[in-house]
Amino acid sequence: LQLCSQCVVLHQDSFLSTLKMSIRTPPTLLELAAKRLLRDQASAIAALEYLPAELFPYLFVMAYRGGHRPQLLKAMHPPDHAPTRAMGLKAMLDALDVLLSQEVQTEVRPRRCKLRVLDLSNTGANFWDIQHPELLTDGTSDCAQLQPQHGAPLAPLEVFLDLNFNERDRDKFFMHIIQWAQQREGLLHLCCKALRISEVPFQRVRRVLDRVQLDCIQEVEVHCTWDLPTLGTFALYLGQMSNLQRLSLPDIDVLAEEDEEQEEEGDFSQFLSQMLRLWHLRELHMHSPSFFRGRLDQMLRCLQTPLDELSLTYCQRLTHSDLTHLFQCPNLRQLKILHLLGLSLADFSPEPLRVLLEAVAPTLQDLGLDNCGMADSQVEAILPVLSRCHQLRKFTISINNFPVATVEKLLRHTTGLRSLEVEVYPVPLECDGTQGTVNQERLALIRAELTGTLR
Repeated sequence: LQLCSQCVVLHQDSFLSTLKMSIRTPPTLLELAAKRLLRDQASAIAALEYLPAELFPYLFVMAYRGGHRPQLLKAMHPPDHAPTRAMGLKAMLDALDVLLSQEVQTEVRPRRCKLRVLDLSNTGANFWDIQHPELLTDGTSDCAQLQPQHGAPLAPLEVFLDLNFNERDRDKFFMHIIQWAQQREGLLHLCCKALRISEVPFQRVRRVLDRVQLDCIQEVEVHCTWDLPTLGTFALYLGQMSNLQRLSLPDIDVLAEEDEEQEEEGDFSQFLSQMLRLWHLRELHMHSPSFFRGRLDQMLRCLQTPLDELSLTYCQRLTHSDLTHLFQCPNLRQLKILHLLGLSLADFSPEPLRVLLEAVAPTLQDLGLDNCGMADSQVEAILPVLSRCHQLRKFTISINNFPVATVEKLLRHTTGLRSLEVEVYPVPLECDGTQGTVNQERLALIRAELTGTLR
């Protein structure tokens, strides 16, 4: 049992996980084999043609980082490139061109041409910062499970690249990879599964989105503030992401001028029309969705499939009508994760929330009701159904004003949840000191009381 100035946290003993983190992971057999080969550069060069493809990533990175085996690097890729990140990436692409040319020239694949998947996701321009580039040799990637819009078969070589716009000039790097892939159409398939945008002008993002196959994208995260017209423009791309599974929407600035309300409504309608095309959406995250005020029901009606995860944060401006539609949405009846952070439930009937929790009790694994302004009576209403959420692993209800009696009731009703690992509660009202401080002596006494209740 742990109490801090903001919340009470209950969690399982983390000794084993800490112990595991403190033990250094031993090298793999592939790493050991690559190190052994590098001891004799001449033998390594002679053996390149017969080495298994799984060994190449380790051998390449070790030779590159060592900096004193130039002949081996020359044998693995063209020699006229300086050892920089950009040139290192270019060298890798040049080496792939050699493999691709062998694909065309020979009917029987040589032993050293086993490469099926090149995974550059989560690396981007920092290609050489990773421990090892993930080069997979079997045709078992999940890209094959997607449903291409054009029905064309995937190429023998799949290249995975995350579109992560989080720094300057990243779009230039992406355009270089995209142009390289387009020039080799038919020989490889470029698959961009994740799109993340962080404080980058959308015009620069559009240049890249215009050149990639949008139906490969499965995850979209936007961490910036847009106006509604920008969201409407982005929606035209969003609607083409037919295999999208996870969507995180940004802050949206709503224009205040009355004469622009009609324009905003058109942008919002365009966004909704594209949401209707997302047949595989499973996770939805909305941060400060003030532009849904009074029309959240329109958004919810666009959901084509049941969600596994819903997260709404900082959404105090939603109306009671919005909340009613939210809790009654039929596509929220199979949720595994429900986060309603900063949702204003003050003076709101607890019945709709209780009904939703009743529906998701068999599947719910993570429930967050932090900073929702909940009253004791609202907590009382959900206690019986909360005790039946037997799959629940994490429950947080911090930053709410509860007396110690309410916290104790929550503890007693969650005692039988055998899967529960973490519970986060607010510091009880009895611990309030002067000028917003916490009475530490009173807190210590309550900690002892709650620990006894937990035991």
